[in-house]
Amino acid sequence: MKHGISTIIPPLILAFETSGMCGSVALISDGLCIGEYSLNSKLTHSRRMLSGIERLMSDAEIKWDQIDALAVSLGPGSFTGLRIGLSTAKGLAMATGKVLIGGPTRDGLAAQFMCRDSVICPILDARKKEVYSALYRTDNKGGIDRISDYMVIKPEMLAEKIVEKTVVAGEGAALYGDFLKEATNGFVTIAPPEILFARAASIGVLGAQKWKSKTFLDPADAVPIYVRASDAELNFVTRNSKLET
Repeated sequence: MKHGISTIIPPLILAFETSGMCGSVALISDGLCIGEYSLNSKLTHSRRMLSGIERLMSDAEIKWDQIDALAVSLGPGSFTGLRIGLSTAKGLAMATGKVLIGGPTRDGLAAQFMCRDSVICPILDARKKEVYSALYRTDNKGGIDRISDYMVIKPEMLAEKIVEKTVVAGEGAALYGDFLKEATNGFVTIAPPEILFARAASIGVLGAQKWKSKTFLDPADAVPIYVRASDAELNFVTRNSKLET
């Protein structure tokens, strides 16, 4: 199928990343990014999500009947951002009949780096002086293998797990990268600012792999990966406990 920018090869995936402050949407064709719109702003994702999708698809001259699937970052990350991203993706999937694909935010962030001589360590701010993280290594096929459990962990304990050359990325790296460099005797390298944050393009590339294996989500049942309850939920439980005593 010919297209104004390039030849579109299935699967053509519209991907969303809203787990942090830097939200983005991307179009992925046959595992390659043909367009991406990103904005690091204090505006809520709900105020820029649909307009970003419309702008991207218009600029790329893509119509909805060309889209094969929707891919969305599932978290962990910002509770509000994840809800907005997933609800938008679910709504569009049900309205258009497109299949829905989900991917862990840490996997997508790690996939942005092909570091054959270094471990890859995505770090997301979990608040309460903790981070969401995991350790990855590039495989022989240009993909990534996760070599640790998914973690919600204090930066001091994460530093103890970094014992070789490691690239750190993500909003948590912007907060704790300098500490980790010092605590690990220089093992840590902080990703450059232009690739520090999670991107929709990476979620879309992972989504293309899941599309080929038909690993889809049911839009009616799909939920974010929260790891732990939000502050609002914890406060609700605390208030109810006090009322019961």
